[in-house]
Amino acid sequence: MFLGEDLLSWLVLALGGAMAAGNALALIRPPNGRKEGDLERAPLWRSVIYISLGVGASLWALATLAG
Repeated sequence: MFLGEDLLSWLVLALGGAMAAGNALALIRPPNGRKEGDLERAPLWRSVIYISLGVGASLWALATLAG
């Protein structure tokens, strides 16, 4: 198979980690250069939900790769 048998697990790990890290960084340090109509900071509950989903997907992928 192209790129190995565990390609889907690696992709889920990468996407889950990026989702969790990106939303956490958006909460910790919002961007400086804002345009008109942009939010001052990221919505807290949406970011927390996305961080939880990203961490859950990453842990699931790690468990799949370990097993």
